[in-house]
Amino acid sequence: MAIRFARMWLLLLVGLVSVGCGDEKVRLEGAGSSFVDPMMQEWAQVYKKEKGIAINYQSKGSGAGIKMMTGQEIDFGCSDAPLNDEQLNECKNVGGAVVHIPLCMGAIVPAYNLPDLPDLIFDGPTLIAIYLGKITKWNDPALAKLNPGRNLPDERITVAFRSDASGSTYILTDYFTQIDKAAWTPGKGTAPKFPIGTGAKGSDGIAGLVRGTRGTIGYVEMIYALKNNISYGRVVNSKGKAITAETKSVTAAAATVELPDDLRYSIVNAPGVEAYPISGTVWAITYVKQGKWGRQLKDFLWWVTHEGQKETENLHYAALPESLVKKIEAKLDSIR
Repeated sequence: MAIRFARMWLLLLVGLVSVGCGDEKVRLEGAGSSFVDPMMQEWAQVYKKEKGIAINYQSKGSGAGIKMMTGQEIDFGCSDAPLNDEQLNECKNVGGAVVHIPLCMGAIVPAYNLPDLPDLIFDGPTLIAIYLGKITKWNDPALAKLNPGRNLPDERITVAFRSDASGSTYILTDYFTQIDKAAWTPGKGTAPKFPIGTGAKGSDGIAGLVRGTRGTIGYVEMIYALKNNISYGRVVNSKGKAITAETKSVTAAAATVELPDDLRYSIVNAPGVEAYPISGTVWAITYVKQGKWGRQLKDFLWWVTHEGQKETENLHYAALPESLVKKIEAKLDSIR
């Protein structure tokens, strides 16, 4: 009797352990870029519905996401700026080699609050001068020349910039340095020292500043301007054409760029006639050597860069070119 009772308890314990292991829920953790946050939330929702796997993504800014990824606090970090060599070495010392997986592309737009003057035209030198404090009024001759026939107001320009380490800032300042490196003295980066303006955290923070004060100009990913009903301008590209930010003009920028093997590249100020000049990529950056959810992470990133691309246009992001997807597949194969 005692033996039979002991066997019953043993079978019960084995069953409980088996159920516990089988029911363990996969939950991938990501953080970083606010640029990609609307798209990532949509991907997470669709992926959970299709695959039953939860993706928890926190919009903290590219700099914070990279810091968390480097410290192995999350499974992947999203950034609109590729890691530089110093950051790659830091990662190597912590968890080994990393890979850059492009997820989608988008446009940084000059968003401004002049409701009666939509669709203004800007160019690189003028935007640089605004962000250096050298152009301070909306009716400045440089802006008037770009916008003939528009009744520009004699009002002060209020400048908004990202106060956190931001991939959107990286894309903008990458563009500025390519336009005029000597003039744009703060340099390229996720957190340069802007000489003037008011800082705000996150893309929603910039959108809030612009929306809240007439005469303010800031920079956000296009979806943030659209969802906040904020005007944004066309930007003159390298061929002298004023281009509206839209998926096809971002795709046109991407089509002209040579892709290096490590997939760290820039598509700002691209040479295409129809290319939008302040275009950028969002990367998921992760360690090659993974823990217990490595296969699930690889599967998710494969899905995003393949089936998930059909979700991009609804949120005004540009899908990855097929030539890039082929290179991404090799990078995904290296994750283990």
